[in-house]
Amino acid sequence: MFRQRSPRACRGRAAGVLLLAAAVLSPALPAVAADGSGTRSETAAVASADPQAAVTERLRARAEKVMGAAAAREDRPVVRVVRKSGRWAFGTAVMATEQGSERMPQGWLFVAERQDGEWRAALEGEERFADISRRSPVVGAREKSLFAQQDGRQRDVLKKDDVRGPADVRKIPHHPQPSGGIDSDGGAGLLSAGGDYRTGMALPTTIGANTVLTSGPHGWGGYESPWSSIDLAGGDEVVRAARQGNAYTMCTGWIRVIHDRGYATDYYHLWSNINTNGGWVNTGDHLGYTGTDVTCGGAAYGRHVHFALRQNSAYIGIAGHGIGKWVLYNGSAAYQGGALHGSYWAGVGGTLYNYGVLGFNQGVVDANGGGSVNRRSGPGTGYAVAGSVADGATVTVSCSANGTSHTGRYGTTSLWNRLSDGTWSSDAYMWSGVNGPVSGWC
Repeated sequence: MFRQRSPRACRGRAAGVLLLAAAVLSPALPAVAADGSGTRSETAAVASADPQAAVTERLRARAEKVMGAAAAREDRPVVRVVRKSGRWAFGTAVMATEQGSERMPQGWLFVAERQDGEWRAALEGEERFADISRRSPVVGAREKSLFAQQDGRQRDVLKKDDVRGPADVRKIPHHPQPSGGIDSDGGAGLLSAGGDYRTGMALPTTIGANTVLTSGPHGWGGYESPWSSIDLAGGDEVVRAARQGNAYTMCTGWIRVIHDRGYATDYYHLWSNINTNGGWVNTGDHLGYTGTDVTCGGAAYGRHVHFALRQNSAYIGIAGHGIGKWVLYNGSAAYQGGALHGSYWAGVGGTLYNYGVLGFNQGVVDANGGGSVNRRSGPGTGYAVAGSVADGATVTVSCSANGTSHTGRYGTTSLWNRLSDGTWSSDAYMWSGVNGPVSGWC
C-alpha cells in the first residue's frame, strides 16, 4: 500500500542505501569570460587545451544559468568522454549534487571540437550543439537527425495550475491553450511541439502491466517549475524506454533517451541500469530496475523510477501530455495530481495500467463519466446510430469533418471524427492530443 510522502520523502518511502560510483572529474576552471567581465556567456565557445576542461567550463556556465551561481559552486562537475577521434570528442557532462540533498543533478550531452590546437565545446541545448553534431564524425547518423530536431524554438507554456484533475472545473482542451501564453517561468513562449501534445510514448514500465503512481507531477528537482516529472513504483519493477531513441548513461542510475519530435525522457534512481553511449533502444526495451541510486546526487527514500519529460533539451511540464494512453494532470501542489484514461481517474497512490503507445492518428474515448459514446453513420446526431464505443477505448481516426456541436470534458466543438470502420464520433468525447483534425479533413 503506497501513501503520499512528506516533502522530504518526495521521491520514495523508506530510507535507501546511497551508493557512490567512480566518475571522471574535470578540473575546475576560473569563471571568467573572454571579455574579462567574470560572467560566462551561454553561447560563447570556450577554448581549452583538452576536451574535458573545455566541457567543464561550458558545464559550469550552464549550471549557473539553470541552478544559480551559488548552487553551481557547491556542486562537482562530472565529465565523461565516451567517444574521441582526432579533433572530435563526445560524451556526457553532469553537475553532481550532494548525495541525500533535495537538489537533483543536472546533465547534458556535449560535442567538442579542436580548432587551432584548442578544444571548443557545446552542450545539448546550446545553439552550436546541433551544428557541431552535424559535422562531427563521432556522432552517428540517427543522433544527428534527433539532435537537429532539438532546435530550441518550441517552449512549454503550461503554468502549474493550468492542468487540474477531474475534481476541478477547469479542463484543458486537446490542445492546451492557457490564457495569456505564459510559460511556467512567467515569460511569454510558444506552445510545446506547436501545440501538439502527442508524444508517441508508453509509460516507462512493462506494457500490459500495472504500476503505482507514487508521486504526481513535480519538478525534476522537487517543487520548482516546470513540473516535468512523476514517480512510479511497484509492478515488476522493470524500467523500460517510453519510446524509441538513442539512449545515454548520464551517470550510474541515470539514463536519458533522445526521441524524435524534440522530445527526450530521463530515468533516475535506477538499479542495475544499462551502460549505453548512444545505443538505439525501442519502445519497451529494458533500461534497468526501480531503485534508490543517487550516485550523481539527490535523494531517494524508496524504490522507484523518477521519470521526467524533456523537449528541446530542457525539462517541460508533463501535464497535458499523453503517455501510455494516460493524460497527466497537475494537482494544487507539486507531487499531487494524477492521470486520466478515458473517464477513469488515478490519483497519487493509484494504479496505472500501461496501455502502450497512442498512435498519432488515434484517440482515447472519453465519455465524460458515461459508459460509452455513440457511433453514427455521418458527422452529426441527424445521422443514424451505428453502434457505440466504450469509454477508454482506443480508436483510429481516418479524417474529420464539421457537424453538430457537442460539449465534453475538454469543451465544446463541432468537430467529428471518421473512424477506421467508417462510422463517426464527436471529437468532444475523445482525447487525441491536438485541437483539430487528427488525420486531416475528409
